[in-house]
Amino acid sequence: MRGPVRTPIEIGLTAAIVAVEEESPRILVAGADRAGAPLGLPSGPFDALKHRTFEIALRTFVAEQTALAVGYVEQLYTFGDRGRHAQAGDTGPHVVSVGYLALTRVPADDKALKAAGARFEPWYRFFPWEDWRKGRPAILNAAIIPALAAWAKTTPAREQAALPRRARLKLAFGDGASGWDEEKVLERYELLYEAGLVEEARRDGRGVALARKKPAPLGAALRFDHRRILATAIARLRSKMKYRPVVFELLDEEFTLTELQRTVEAIAGRHLHKQNFRRLVESTALVEPTGEMATKTGGRPAALYRFRRDVLAERPAAGLRFGGR
Repeated sequence: MRGPVRTPIEIGLTAAIVAVEEESPRILVAGADRAGAPLGLPSGPFDALKHRTFEIALRTFVAEQTALAVGYVEQLYTFGDRGRHAQAGDTGPHVVSVGYLALTRVPADDKALKAAGARFEPWYRFFPWEDWRKGRPAILNAAIIPALAAWAKTTPAREQAALPRRARLKLAFGDGASGWDEEKVLERYELLYEAGLVEEARRDGRGVALARKKPAPLGAALRFDHRRILATAIARLRSKMKYRPVVFELLDEEFTLTELQRTVEAIAGRHLHKQNFRRLVESTALVEPTGEMATKTGGRPAALYRFRRDVLAERPAAGLRFGGR
C-alpha cells in the first residue's frame, strides 16, 4: 500500500543587503539585467553537500550574483508560507527561505556589480510610506489609509485574528504622526498584503486582490516574498541600531557628526533634532574625534570622528536610543 505523497522541501537563503548613499538607504537587488524580470534580493538554494553552513552558502550566492563581498551578516527569520513559489495545483518543492540582513558600503567602482546584473536601489522605492523625513508621506492619506479603512470595516466570520481589523490598522499605522512607530514595517506591509493592496497579493492569487480593480501601485514589487523579507530587515535594522552600534557598518571609517545623524535619519525614516542628537552621541561615548577636519562639507570645515570600538567591551547595549519627534 502506497503512503501519502509528500511534498519535497527546499531550503533557500535570501539576503537583504543594505547600504547608505547620498542620505538614501539602499538595498542590493539582483537580476536587474534581465528585461521584464521582476527585481529580487540575492538568493539561492542551500546544498548540504556543497555548503558547510547557511552563512557560507549565503556569502557564496551574494558573491556570484552581485560580485560583492559583504561584511556584517545576521540571520533574520525563516519564511515558510506555502505559496512563495507555488501556484494552485503546483507539485514542486515547498521552499522554506531563511532571510538574512547584511550591511555594507556602496563600492566606489560598481563596474563588477553592474556586470553581474546587480545594483543598489533606494529602499523607499519599495516602501514609500516609510519615509517621514519631510513629514507625513502623501501616499498615506491619498491611497493607503482610505483603502485600509474600507477593508477594515468588516471582518469575515471565518477570519480568526487576535485583534479586529480596525485595531490592527491603528496599531500598525498609528493615529496621526504621534502614533507612528517606525519599527512596525512588517506589520504595515502584512496588512497591505492581506487587504490585497500590493502587487504581490494579486500575483499570489489572493481573492481579495483579484476582486479589486487593479489599484495604483503602492511601491515597487519584488520577486516571490522578497518585499516581506525586506520589510523584516528594515524593521530589524531600525530597532537594532538603538541598542547596538550597527549604524557604523554603513559609514566610512571617518565621518562628521552630520553624516552620522543623516545616516541614522535615513534608516529610521524620520528627522531628529540636531542638538538633541549630538547630546545623545556625546552621552553614549560611541565616537571619538580623530583630530582631523573634513573640508568637503560645502561649508565650514567639520570635525571628523570615528567609531570608538572599546565601547563594545564596556557595555552590552551600545546604541543610539533616540527618542520621540
